[in-house]
Amino acid sequence: MTTGVWLIGARGSVAVTSMVGATALRAGLAEPLGCVTELPQLAGAALPGWGELVFGGHDISDITLEKKVEDLVAAGVLPARPAAAVADQLPALQKELRPVPVAATQLEVTRLIAQDIDDFRRQRGLSRVVVVNVSSTEPLFSCDRPLAGLQDDLASPGVVLPPSSLYAYAAFTAGCPYVDFTPSTGARLPALRELAARAGLPYAGHDGKTGETLVKSVLAPMFAMRNLRVRTWSGTNLLGGGDGANLADPARNAAKASSKQRVLAETLGYQPQGSTHIEYVDDIGDFKTAWDLVTFSGFLGTRMRMEFSWHGCDSALAAPLVLDLARITAAAHAAGRSGPLTELAFFFKDPLGDVPHDLAGQWAALAGFVRGLHAPA
Repeated sequence: MTTGVWLIGARGSVAVTSMVGATALRAGLAEPLGCVTELPQLAGAALPGWGELVFGGHDISDITLEKKVEDLVAAGVLPARPAAAVADQLPALQKELRPVPVAATQLEVTRLIAQDIDDFRRQRGLSRVVVVNVSSTEPLFSCDRPLAGLQDDLASPGVVLPPSSLYAYAAFTAGCPYVDFTPSTGARLPALRELAARAGLPYAGHDGKTGETLVKSVLAPMFAMRNLRVRTWSGTNLLGGGDGANLADPARNAAKASSKQRVLAETLGYQPQGSTHIEYVDDIGDFKTAWDLVTFSGFLGTRMRMEFSWHGCDSALAAPLVLDLARITAAAHAAGRSGPLTELAFFFKDPLGDVPHDLAGQWAALAGFVRGLHAPA
């Protein structure tokens, strides 16, 4: 099942790490650490193999893949040996990356995006293409217009939709599943849900769960199951690199912070005091550090506290999940699934649908879903 993975933000750190990583895995140059689809509970013939993934994408940047890989190696994100071993394949990948189309109306932009994706599919002889958004976080956005009204708006000059939703629109009109790895709006608009339903396409999101929220989704159930009352839960996140610079904007920061807090209310059944603070620290580059303080009450009201820290490389944590999501979404599309893939909540901070938010519950739902994809028709 030769599958295209069309990356929005294709020259960014997460996308390039994903492409280099998949190329290294295909050549047997690295272990698939971090790729949950390689675990026995998920692995199987329904998922496209590493050698069946073909990459393309759009980006507003014109940095070459060679320069981006060089920068990621220098920053300690990519190990030097596998990066050097796949260097001869970067020119071929580079040819599949295109600038973001520009046109007089957003409707025409979506048509050009869809055409690029369709050209990629036809020229490479692909069974299907999964569009994955790994671009910069956008400010919060809402629009309740029905599909017909939205299409009229898009045909008029001026900005109507944010880029993530434009790409979801283009993906669905091109007949492609869509995955939003960011906290941006993406396919969450009613008109886009209607468009996906009409096209019979699956979609998934939002905001990949790679660090502090991953830890929260493990610890919050512990407090709930032991009947300990969490009074406050506050965290500070320090981010460098492009993601951190993007989140220095207050509106984008607010969109990210809101998705990080949802797990607590959903798991505990109430919202403790506290918030998540995100700060840009240029010096730490593509790495991130989080410190959390939890205060809680136990038997007879005894007051206690817990603290934890997390230091990780964002691209190295995110890239294997991007590959997992592309493989599972492709298999779901091949199996005829459509609509929101709520069973993929395991991967997201702010998942679609009414789903469990504890990691164990999400894992059970994911494993059951993938087993169903592997089952004979």
